[in-house]
Amino acid sequence: MVIRVAVIQKPPVMLHRDATIAVILDAIDEAASAGATLLVFPEAYISGYPTWIWRLKPGGDMALSSELHAQLRANAVDLDADHLAPLQDAAARLGLTLVLGINEIDRRYSGTTLFNSVVVIGPEGSLLNHHRKLMPTNPERMVWGMGDGSGLRVVDTPAGRIGSLICWECYMPLARHALYSQAMEIFINPTWDSSDVSLATLRHIAKEGGCWVIGTATAIQGKDLPDDFPERDRLYTPEEWINVGNAVVIAPSGEVTAGPLNREKGILYAEVEIESALRARRSLDVAGHYGRPDIFSLTVNRTPQTPAVFTDS
Repeated sequence: MVIRVAVIQKPPVMLHRDATIAVILDAIDEAASAGATLLVFPEAYISGYPTWIWRLKPGGDMALSSELHAQLRANAVDLDADHLAPLQDAAARLGLTLVLGINEIDRRYSGTTLFNSVVVIGPEGSLLNHHRKLMPTNPERMVWGMGDGSGLRVVDTPAGRIGSLICWECYMPLARHALYSQAMEIFINPTWDSSDVSLATLRHIAKEGGCWVIGTATAIQGKDLPDDFPERDRLYTPEEWINVGNAVVIAPSGEVTAGPLNREKGILYAEVEIESALRARRSLDVAGHYGRPDIFSLTVNRTPQTPAVFTDS
């Protein structure tokens, strides 16, 4: 089975959920017209990765940090409110599988905490998986809460068996092994890290897991931030590349087959043959014949964690 993949790294409309959804819908139509059936979007795409956390010193401009966080919270995705319904409808209409990073808000319990999440939407429009980033990195911990293991799942799609970890979760060996142990064929890494080290890591994962690997950050310049972005001109210059993107597709051999798409606000296309993932594990299968379960074992708690349990009479 050969599928056509579209890796989208166009800029979102930062801090604007509905406008970013409109950007996604346009990208879906463009990619579908090009024959793609699996579409991948970057980390925290709705409504943008909070890149300012790497520029504002902790405890520095608290007023600006508070305003930016408030706008991020107001434009976060509430899955219970069907904010993703337009995208689910588009996936069903066109028969596509979408993998999308979001800023998610927990309105069911705290009403305030944000999570860095990735969702998989199937070609019938259903939500196949929802994973919250297990461990935000450095200043990200001032923005997002920690997720649980309930989303550490590999799901069946017409494009193959898909698993996903977000950004530096790909450096967590046990999280990777949890996915390898579910017959994963395509590993997707929505990320903000567009470094050469990240590319090397993704190539390692492809070889280690015997799977296809797809990664992308957001290609975005200062001038792509909307006019109402708080203190935009103080934080960024118009022509600077806040992130260069580097969308990439890597074969199970570890060889790059498409990309990296660098400093280009566009879509990277690639052909992915699922059978090659199965063949790659003939000689190296870390969750099968190359493992030693008599020596090593991994227990994964996928029970959803809740802050309170209510019992009403």
